[in-house]
Amino acid sequence: MRALVCFGIALLLSLHAPCVVHAAAPVPDGVSLSEQTTTWSTVKFAVDAENGFVSGSLDKSVIVERSFKSYVLENRYLRVTLVPEFGGRILSMVYKPTGHEQLYRTEVGVPYGMKAGNFYYDWLMVYGGIFPTFPDAEHGKTWLKPWAFRVVKEGADEVTVVMSFRDDFDYSARPSKFRGATGIEANYYVTLKADRAALDARVVLKNPNDAAVQYEYWTCTTLAPGSEPKKPRATGGAEIIAPIRTYTTPAWSANLADGDESAGMGRRRFENLRYFKNWPTMGIAYAAPDMQGGNFWGVINHDNAEGIIRIADNTLTRGLKMWTWGFPSFTDETDARKDPNEWRPYVELWAGVSDQFFHSADFPARSEVSIPETYSPTVGMSNVTHANEKILINFSAEASRAVLEFFSIEPAIPLLVTLKQDDTALFSGVVSADPNNGNRISAAIADGRSGGKIRLTITTTEGKELIAAETAIK
Repeated sequence: MRALVCFGIALLLSLHAPCVVHAAAPVPDGVSLSEQTTTWSTVKFAVDAENGFVSGSLDKSVIVERSFKSYVLENRYLRVTLVPEFGGRILSMVYKPTGHEQLYRTEVGVPYGMKAGNFYYDWLMVYGGIFPTFPDAEHGKTWLKPWAFRVVKEGADEVTVVMSFRDDFDYSARPSKFRGATGIEANYYVTLKADRAALDARVVLKNPNDAAVQYEYWTCTTLAPGSEPKKPRATGGAEIIAPIRTYTTPAWSANLADGDESAGMGRRRFENLRYFKNWPTMGIAYAAPDMQGGNFWGVINHDNAEGIIRIADNTLTRGLKMWTWGFPSFTDETDARKDPNEWRPYVELWAGVSDQFFHSADFPARSEVSIPETYSPTVGMSNVTHANEKILINFSAEASRAVLEFFSIEPAIPLLVTLKQDDTALFSGVVSADPNNGNRISAAIADGRSGGKIRLTITTTEGKELIAAETAIK
């Protein structure tokens, strides 16, 4: 008898007794859209008519409240809050089976970088969430602007909305490295479907001009998975999950790379810097040379095995920029209302059409760029090796055992999981996805010689393939 264990299910089965988990038929799911008011605190400051910072207006001893109209998309798995009028952002994503927040947001916003030449308006203030940035690097020019909001589809099975903006203005005092109006039109579609434990988004950019333009586009994500909803924060358990081997960092933040081995050409092996606890200070790291086509990245919080992963075609967004304020932003975190400052504990990951900030891309005349994205929470996973818009897996094999962790984005659908070594079935069974704990399957390997291959397929019970992968025995 070979021992097979399914976690999220607790079974001990022989090879010839498939792992079958019977569950009651789920109650039909539905999606809702509602309006609410979201209140955010900031320190006191003032801007002029062009959103330039008014010198001398900052007063950190006074906290003021700002209110925004927001929209909540909700199904049985997710509660998602959108704030169109401050940067067209997805502000919050709560995974309902655990009750935990996946995105970071600041409790008290604090302006910084005034007159330093680093940002379009020559200052910045972090709110958080997920939001599109263009037509330049470093948060672009729309992070504080209102985006138009429209409902595209509203039904029990799906809600799709769009937040829209056109770059048709210029800031008279912008630093010289930022460009003027490009005319680029951006539509950010956000979709939540019934029975789906992930949020789908699509960025559509249009160049309506008769001439090509230079531009940058980056999706900014501020991540803190597995957090308490009222106080999201990245902790020492946070790990950046990305299928990259090397990275580069600018000279000014070279100390980030002290713990990682050189890989030549100014690159470092992406090993220690995966972990938030190993960031000594603030800094930037870029996937090098870029994402190389890898279709996912995100953060897993190993303190409670919760994560959030972005799944996308990264031949379109080939750049991955990584940023934190450094782990001291967690260990030395202060009371935001008593000591408001910008150094806060979150992991900021960016997806860009170019490989680095201030490396422009060409946008041909009268053309369009469409970037689909899926943002999936994970539970019970220690890593991700393969992902798509249906399922995420962590698949590995050592001398005596193959191990599969997976999170199904459509948990109500029973899955047929098969593990094979050559023509020998190590595991074959119908498994019900567990949205509360994730799933883990462990199967003994008949011949554990290094270099052998283990093949995985996951299908629906009707035979539709969801994912297939192969791993070498180590």
